Amino acid sequence: MVHPLKFPPEKFGTLLGNAPGGVGIYSSHYPSADQAEYPDRASYRSVFEGVYMGYKWQCVEFARRWLYVNHGYVFDDVAMAYDIFCLHHVTRVADNELFPLHSFRNGSPRPPEPGCMLIWEEGGEFDVTGHVAIVTEVFADRVRFAEQNNEHCKLPEGQDWSRELPMSRTANEGYFIEAAYPDSHVLGWVIQTDDATHAEIPRPREPARYNLNTRLADQAGQHEQDWLDVSDLAEAAFVKAMNGHKLTEADSVSEHYRYFRMSETAEQELIRATNELHLMFSHATQAVLQDDALLAHFNIPKALWPRLRKSWENRRGQVLTGRFDFCISDRGVKVYEYNADSASCHMEAGRVQGKWARHYGVTEGEDAGAQLADRLMAGWHEMGVDGVLHIMQDNEAEETYHARFIQAAAEAAGIPCKRLKGVAGLSWNEKGEIIDPEGTPIRYVWKTWAWETALDQIRAECEQDDCHPVLRNAEDSHPAPRLVDVLLRPDIVVFEPFWTLIPSNKAILPVLWKIFPDHPYLLNSQFELTEAFNQRGYVSKPIAGRCGLNISLFDKNDNVLKETGGKFEAQDQVYQELWKLPQIDGYRTQVCTFTVKGKFAGSCVRVDKSLVITAKSDLLALRVVEDETL
Repeated sequence: MVHPLKFPPEKFGTLLGNAPGGVGIYSSHYPSADQAEYPDRASYRSVFEGVYMGYKWQCVEFARRWLYVNHGYVFDDVAMAYDIFCLHHVTRVADNELFPLHSFRNGSPRPPEPGCMLIWEEGGEFDVTGHVAIVTEVFADRVRFAEQNNEHCKLPEGQDWSRELPMSRTANEGYFIEAAYPDSHVLGWVIQTDDATHAEIPRPREPARYNLNTRLADQAGQHEQDWLDVSDLAEAAFVKAMNGHKLTEADSVSEHYRYFRMSETAEQELIRATNELHLMFSHATQAVLQDDALLAHFNIPKALWPRLRKSWENRRGQVLTGRFDFCISDRGVKVYEYNADSASCHMEAGRVQGKWARHYGVTEGEDAGAQLADRLMAGWHEMGVDGVLHIMQDNEAEETYHARFIQAAAEAAGIPCKRLKGVAGLSWNEKGEIIDPEGTPIRYVWKTWAWETALDQIRAECEQDDCHPVLRNAEDSHPAPRLVDVLLRPDIVVFEPFWTLIPSNKAILPVLWKIFPDHPYLLNSQFELTEAFNQRGYVSKPIAGRCGLNISLFDKNDNVLKETGGKFEAQDQVYQELWKLPQIDGYRTQVCTFTVKGKFAGSCVRVDKSLVITAKSDLLALRVVEDETL
C-alpha cells in the first residue's frame, strides 16, 4: 500500500525526512522553486563533497547520493532512471575501483534486499523517465523504500522510508512487486553483488535505434565554395592536408553532401560505454602493472617497467584525452580498442564536421562533436601546466592540423604554447636542461607520437633484461637530444603519461576479457587461438599496431576476409572475436568517441569501403537526432 502523506506539497528544496544513513530526502516540487535561487539549469546541479550527484531533487540524484554516503560509490550518468537497469558497475569515488552491478527483473528468484535500487519502467506515473528508489526494508509480503521526486510531503516523525509496496511469490518461486499507480510497472531491482545467479543480461532498449543511417544535404553547389577559415592556423593546415575545403576524399560529388545520423538513444549508450570502458581499461592497466607475467605480454623492455609503475602511481589522473573505436548496430555496442596514448581525429570531430554542417545547410539534430573543444580547454585547466607547453609533432600534414587544434585548446585555457616539428634544433643549456631552438627549457610536452615510437629508439639498448636505456645528457659526446631523451626525461611532464602505453597496447584486450568475461561491451580476446573463435571467426592484431595496419580478418572457416599491410608484422599478435562493422549505404562504419579526463566528450564516424578502418579512411559528419526522427 502507499503510505498516506499530507498535502499540499512542500516547497521545492524542503527537507522531507532522512533515509538510512542520514541521507536527506528533499521536495522536488518544481512549480514552487524560487526563481531567484534557481535562475538557470546550472543552479539545479547537485554536488555533494565535490562529487556530482544529479539534478535537484530528482530520483536519480537521491539514489546516487544515498549510495555515495552509505557505500562510497556512485553509478555513471544516465539519461533516464530506467537506464540504471542496464548499468554494469558502480565506481568507488576514492580510488575509481569498479564493483559489479547486477539487475534482477521483477519476478526473479532472487529477492530485493536493503540497499538495492528499485527501478520502475517508463509509463503511467513515471512516463518518459521511469523511476528509482532505494529499498530500506524487505518483508515476506512487502518492501519499503526511500525516494525523491514522487510525493513532496514530509515523512512522519522517526520514519526513514517513503512508501511500501506489496510483494508476492510467483508460481516459479520468484518475487514480484506490485506497482501502486495505474499503468506503472516495477522493472526490477539492481544489486551491487559478485553473484550473478538469476541476473538479467542487460540488453539495448529498442535495438533498431542503435542503427545509424545517412542522408544527403540539399545540393546547391556548396562543394565548389570555400567554407573553412584559412586565416585560422588549424583550419589552414586542414585545408592543405585535404587539398581543399572538403571533409571527404571521395571522387563522387554526391558523397561530399552525405552525412550520418545517430539517435539520442545510441549516443546515450555510447556515453555510458565510453565512461565505463575508460574505468575498465584503467582497472586492467593496474592489474597489468601489478603482475609481471601479464606485463611481459606487452613487449616493453623490463628496464622500463619501474618507470611505467611510477608513472601510474604519480600521474594516474593526469590523462587528457583518448579515443575509443566502436562498432554500434542493432546487435549492440562493441569496443575494438582504446587509443589512450596518441589519438587522432579531434580536429575533424571537434571543429570541421560542425562547420561542414553549417556550410552545407544541415540543421537537423546536433553536432556530435560540438562539446569537444570546450571539454579539451577545461581539461587543460586541470593538467597543472605552469609554464610553456611544447607541442611536439612530426612533419606530416595530418599531425600539423591535429597539433594546431590541441594547441588552440591549451591556449584557450591560458597555457602558452610553442610548436616543434621533430627534434632538430634541440640542445642543452648550462643547467643540463633540454632547450628548444630559442633557448626555452622544455618542461611540459604534448606529443603526436605514440610512446611505441620512442621505445623503438631504445629497444636495441634493452635487449638484455638487466640493461637500462641510456638517455643522453649535456655531458655526453652526442650533443643533440633524441625524441626518447625528451619523452623519458624525469623532469619533463609528457601528455599523455607514459602509463597510457598499457591501455593503448592490444595486449590489454585479453586482460580485459579475463577480468570482465562476457561483458556486453567487450569482444572475446585471447593471446592464443582457441576453439571459441571457430564459431564466429577472429581478427589477428599486432599488440602495438596503429592505423589499421597488419590486421587480418578470418571467418569461422579460417578463410581470409581482409588483410592490411604495414610495419608491424614483427609484433606479437592478439586474437579478437570477429565482429564486422555494419555496412551503411556502401560504407563500413565505425563510431569513434573521445574522452577528456576519462569522460565522454564527443563522437564522429570513420568510414571505408573495406572491413578495416585505416589512416586513409574517410570521416563524414555525424549528427545526433531525436529518436523519433531516425
